[in-house]
Amino acid sequence: MSRSRNHPVIGEAEGKKQDVRAMFNAIAPHYDRLNRILSFGIDQYWRFRTINRLLKHKPSKVIDLATGTADLAIYAAKRGVNHVSGVDISEEMLAVGHQKLEKGNLQQMVSLHVGDAAEIPFEDQTFDAATVAFGVRNFENLSAGLKDIARVLKPGAPLLVLEFSQPTRFPIKQVYGFYSKHILPRIGALLSRDTGAYTYLPESIKVFPAGDAFLAELHKAGYDRTEAIPMTFGVVSLYVGYRSTADA
Repeated sequence: MSRSRNHPVIGEAEGKKQDVRAMFNAIAPHYDRLNRILSFGIDQYWRFRTINRLLKHKPSKVIDLATGTADLAIYAAKRGVNHVSGVDISEEMLAVGHQKLEKGNLQQMVSLHVGDAAEIPFEDQTFDAATVAFGVRNFENLSAGLKDIARVLKPGAPLLVLEFSQPTRFPIKQVYGFYSKHILPRIGALLSRDTGAYTYLPESIKVFPAGDAFLAELHKAGYDRTEAIPMTFGVVSLYVGYRSTADA
């Protein structure tokens, strides 16, 4: 199967990292505005819920994988986390993030790094907590990414993953399906001038191992006490797991 120049090919893992990087580099200037429009602003509520849960653990050093334009990292810093290290494979997304850090004078509280979730550029047991918001389904190798996140976490430290899922209740399932298939790609293409990125989004959500299947992936990668918290009628879920202390 040949790989599309517009977006990663669903189900084709090899080379996915390069395709994802190119896709996000292309839409980086429009990314934040599109998030607000396409989610009707609810994405900020989802991040609010995620950070509220994060702060219960009172972490000092947090790593935010697939940080993108650093929305979640900045929010965590503003809510009191001493330092957040954001990691992403897209240089252009990070460039937007750097602009936001300078505007908010947050350079001492948030640092941004080019890197892959499967090869995180930090030492073992560095962080008190880890977060991933709407990025884990883009990992080239989900298992390798989750395991390397566990590597840089201290024993017992939490991983919080915010990710899209598939609603199951009528009529939310039908409305969401129509919106994601027909409306979202057209608005995304119109505003970002990218014909592929917002077609890839609903396709990637469909194949992502959501719910219990993702909790099983967390267990296999070395996390325990896992739970899934659906939000907004199951449109997104917040997954929480803790790095096992068994091998610490």
